[in-house]
Amino acid sequence: MTLILNKKQSNEKINQMREKNACMAIFCSASHWNSEAILLAASRYAKKRGISDIPISIAMTFNYPHMPQAKRVTYSKNAKYGFISNMTHINLLCGQDDSPYKNVSVLPHLDHANPTRDLWALTSGTEYLSSVMFDTQDVVDENAINLTKEYVKEYGDKVLIEGIMEQLSVLGNIKIIKNEDYIEKAVKFVKNTNVDFLVADLGTEQQSSSIGKSTYLTNRAINLTKALNKKMLVLHGTSSLTSDQMISIKDDGVIRVNMWTRIVREAGQFAANNIVNKYDKIKDGYFEQSDSKQYIYDSIEKAADIMEEIMDIIGYGRLA
Repeated sequence: MTLILNKKQSNEKINQMREKNACMAIFCSASHWNSEAILLAASRYAKKRGISDIPISIAMTFNYPHMPQAKRVTYSKNAKYGFISNMTHINLLCGQDDSPYKNVSVLPHLDHANPTRDLWALTSGTEYLSSVMFDTQDVVDENAINLTKEYVKEYGDKVLIEGIMEQLSVLGNIKIIKNEDYIEKAVKFVKNTNVDFLVADLGTEQQSSSIGKSTYLTNRAINLTKALNKKMLVLHGTSSLTSDQMISIKDDGVIRVNMWTRIVREAGQFAANNIVNKYDKIKDGYFEQSDSKQYIYDSIEKAADIMEEIMDIIGYGRLA
């Protein structure tokens, strides 16, 4: 249908997911092909299931040190113009009356936005956004609460805001999960900041190189949701989980599921294998086989297949 950039409309879409006991997919993008793969997956799924207007979130990080997705959009590595370029591309593909993916409603999301290094995206960039992850992982305790509270006060009427109260595990830096006082700390954080969503540590690993080695903390998700009295948890690091590990997520209190690494890795592997299989024709100069767009198209198809599978697991079928 369009890009959802109004907070009231964004809340309506989120509440629709809550009412159906489903999770909204936050599929990240670092390129135009990533974005079209997301739209293709959502559009296909909607048509198969008879969903007239399917909501999905497309996310980008800005200068996030572990993975600055906005910088990856263009060869220039300019985060601001990569961000604007990708948002414009998404709007053209789904936001016009004759757009090829007009049955998809996109809630654009700014992921892992640091209050210092991502200031433009967190301020001027909000005109392109439905939601923001205000990332205070580099800040300690009370400072994190105060910074988040101030941002919510300033921009909470414009965008939905995800808050985070601790550092999450990233590939190669898996920390020990501590349960002492976790729920009490989370309730205090949400109450004092008034965030719309909480990015919780549920045992997963971001940018994981494989699946199945992390342990999803089902009980923590359930107990957190009970204590917060609202389905408001955001799961990062979903790429580290198997399909079986994800089955209960939609019923545990998680409302938004963030994924990128696995999708891009497996789509690239699939496309690279296709190149190997037709290498003789590439070597002989056949144009279609040599054109790099074929690698991108193969990546789009495979990525869309993976995302459709994920959408089914996290409850999108309940929207039908």
